[in-house]
Amino acid sequence: MEILPYTEEHRIFRDSVRKFFDREVVPYVEEWEEAGIVPRSLWKKMGEQGFLCIQVPEEYGGLGGDFLYSVILTEELARTNHFGLGAPIHSDIVVPYIVSFASEEAKRQYLPACVSGDAITAIAMTEPNAGSDLASMRTTAVDDGDHVVINGQKTFISNGINCDLVVLAARDPSVQNAHRAIELYLVEADTPGFEKGKRIKKIGWHSQDTAELFFTDCRVPKTNRLGSKGGGFAMMMEKLQQERIMCCLAAVSVAENVLARTIDYCKERTAFGKPLSKFQNTQFKIVEMATQVKLGRTFMDKLIVEHMSGGNIVAEVSMAKYWTSEMAMRVADGCLQLHGGYGYCEEYPVARAWRDVRVMSIFAGTNEIMKSIAAQFMGL
Repeated sequence: MEILPYTEEHRIFRDSVRKFFDREVVPYVEEWEEAGIVPRSLWKKMGEQGFLCIQVPEEYGGLGGDFLYSVILTEELARTNHFGLGAPIHSDIVVPYIVSFASEEAKRQYLPACVSGDAITAIAMTEPNAGSDLASMRTTAVDDGDHVVINGQKTFISNGINCDLVVLAARDPSVQNAHRAIELYLVEADTPGFEKGKRIKKIGWHSQDTAELFFTDCRVPKTNRLGSKGGGFAMMMEKLQQERIMCCLAAVSVAENVLARTIDYCKERTAFGKPLSKFQNTQFKIVEMATQVKLGRTFMDKLIVEHMSGGNIVAEVSMAKYWTSEMAMRVADGCLQLHGGYGYCEEYPVARAWRDVRVMSIFAGTNEIMKSIAAQFMGL
């Protein structure tokens, strides 16, 4: 019995996305991993198919679909065994800030291009000295008439090279309260004073164009501020619930995918005259991993239902983000072990999965921060 209320339309959508990824993504993954970036042309193709920003209301060019469409797309992306395509970051993490907090004028200016793939978005929170502790960020936005002047640096920004539009977090240095000082601004990539740094070379996620962003006397109109003055931190806290659900979903999906591939491998690979799957140790290891994956999926699906119902599940999502990401690391590591020496070879999909899953315990708030948040809600 499925926990998530999928309809026939959802199933048709999944079939369409899977066929699209099999045709337009899977054959080119190795090329993109080597290049360190996914071409913008793929974003345009996704926009043409209606695969971007599905929850954006129809009046701004979107389909007005529910969150389950985003769930499906993320799951199918995990099946491609690469995370270079930052479409879920764009559609389900960044664009919701515009939908919820931008002015009507800004929504009509930016959202149609986000839906079509003409504008790729990024969110710039993390700084060299301010990761999980967002209140300590140093990037400033100083009032100057009808503009603010932004100076600072951001790092580890997903979609950082391809991005056309950035949701930027900066602080007003005239405000003493660290949380009330933070504001969010929409900054176009061609704004004078905004410079993209080089692509950051990473252990995994090789085709994800993660980069540093620099702002030097960058003038942004105050009309590009999201929400009310001083409300940036509250907006980030509100949207982090969905961001962390997306992280959990990616972790569970990649664990499911790598385990399924490993089961197939163990059925085909032989040792001492019989398939690996017939050895008791292999069976026990697979059953142990399958149990963890099913536990993660059940927990995840329950949280998705509660999130779609408007529930405040910050504590539960924090628990899930830490547990599912660590579960995915355990599963990927166990699957690599079952592959033996072949698992350490790049030609086998498990090698990339093992590398790519490691960062999931770090981004969107480290797992240590997740445990701290859950502890606070538990009154500890």
